[in-house]
Amino acid sequence: MTADLGTFTTRPLDPLADAELVHGWVTHPKASFWLMGDAELQDVEREYLAIAAHPHHDAFIGLHDGEPAFLMERYDPTEVELKGLYDAEPGDIGMHFLVAPADTPLHGFTLGVITAVMRTLFADPSVRRIVVEPDVRNSAVHALNKAVGFEVLGEIAKPEKNALLSACTREQFAAATGGGV
Repeated sequence: MTADLGTFTTRPLDPLADAELVHGWVTHPKASFWLMGDAELQDVEREYLAIAAHPHHDAFIGLHDGEPAFLMERYDPTEVELKGLYDAEPGDIGMHFLVAPADTPLHGFTLGVITAVMRTLFADPSVRRIVVEPDVRNSAVHALNKAVGFEVLGEIAKPEKNALLSACTREQFAAATGGGV
């Protein structure tokens, strides 16, 4: 997808087969905003089994050149995460992503991941806008969101955090990234 960084693809997350891999990612100190730092392996299995069973929430393993490198979640914000917390529009989809910790960071990799995630979500023609709700303190993700076209809609209070509700339309994404979806 991104020529200079390699190929990004996704596959459905298998809650049992992928639990150990994902556990290492979500409990890593760099994933503090994922709020699973103290999770046991069984907690991760339980969380992703619940997501797999939910009709409005999906999880994926992101691959970089065929190797697991990131986690992506897609959800219906009118049913999960943001239900009743914002003015939803037709065609909204919610998103979470987490880049796996790396021994040797690759410059621009996280931007490549979020760009690939956005393209994956916008590949569905029914998706008109992507909404996210990162922790207000997560300045690194705010900068990435801005780089791919997200516009801040405002701060919202969620049970687990104060979040910076942001949204990105297809047009905003294309303008920010210099390309189509």
